[in-house]
Amino acid sequence: MKDLKKTIIGLSFLVLIFSCKQKKEAPAQSAKPQSVPIVDVIIAGGSTISNTVEVSGAVIPNETVSINSEISGRLTYLNIPDGGNVSQGSVLAKINDADLQASVSKTKVLLDMAQKTEQRLKKLISINGINQADYDLALNQVNGFKADLAVTQAQIDKTIIKAPFSGVLGLRQVSPGAYVTPATVLTTLQQVDKVKIDFNVPESYTGLIKKGRMVTIQTNEADTKRKAEIVATDPQLNATTRNLKVRAVLNGSSLNPGTFVKVLLDNSSGGNAIMVPTNAIIPDARAKKLIVVKDGMGVFVDIETGFRSAGMVEVTKGIKIGDSVVVTGVLFVRPKLPVKVRSVKKLTE
Repeated sequence: MKDLKKTIIGLSFLVLIFSCKQKKEAPAQSAKPQSVPIVDVIIAGGSTISNTVEVSGAVIPNETVSINSEISGRLTYLNIPDGGNVSQGSVLAKINDADLQASVSKTKVLLDMAQKTEQRLKKLISINGINQADYDLALNQVNGFKADLAVTQAQIDKTIIKAPFSGVLGLRQVSPGAYVTPATVLTTLQQVDKVKIDFNVPESYTGLIKKGRMVTIQTNEADTKRKAEIVATDPQLNATTRNLKVRAVLNGSSLNPGTFVKVLLDNSSGGNAIMVPTNAIIPDARAKKLIVVKDGMGVFVDIETGFRSAGMVEVTKGIKIGDSVVVTGVLFVRPKLPVKVRSVKKLTE
């Protein structure tokens, strides 16, 4: 009886072990091999980007100056027609110079007497009639009067106010007979047959600025576009705004100084830009990534982007022309694991 019980217990134990082994082996037998992600790709190629950067600018005259007197005095002549055109060297105003003219007359008389004395002494010294010191004193007097005459003449020249260049006068600020000082502005003079355009460009677009490059100018009042040539830039960016100040010249323009204009900068790529769909880019905490298929594997690469348009973005760094970029099935690809390419799509698709 005891042997029978032992036999039954042993058989039960064997059945239990066999059942547990079957349960453990069952999941292993039912496991299926991992599936390979199916993706669509595009072949990276050069594209042309038509992009225009618009910034604000202001028209300034080619030359501008305030007309002031260099000395104080009363105006005896005034030829400043409001808004009139003048040529370089035209006399705009004169200041009373009667005292200076009198000083010139006096100095000329003294100079004439000193010259005669110097001539007599020169003859005497040739025969040793006087010593050298007396002759030198007479000669110094002549030179001194000549210097005084030159100083007075320079003061007289300052009483005549002339146009420093050809241009258009502003509004007259004084009347004939007024007493003026160097701080008094008589009018302004501007050269407007050729005007300049000053505008600021953000730091990210400074690569578009080169001396001699043409930019397009457009006003708010008209759709007419004009061309201006970049002639200079500031040597450094503005530390506060991070903008670069640029100056261009607009020839033969009727724009008034102070006019607000739009400056259009051509930022087209010229057929070398690599464009990819926006949804193909994987955002990351450190960098943006794309998946490129190489030797049947999905390779994650860091990229840098540039110009954006509707549904597309330019890749400026990270991939090259000819790379196979994954555009669908991006979420199922794992780094350096096989992928299956279903089709090669066009960028427009």
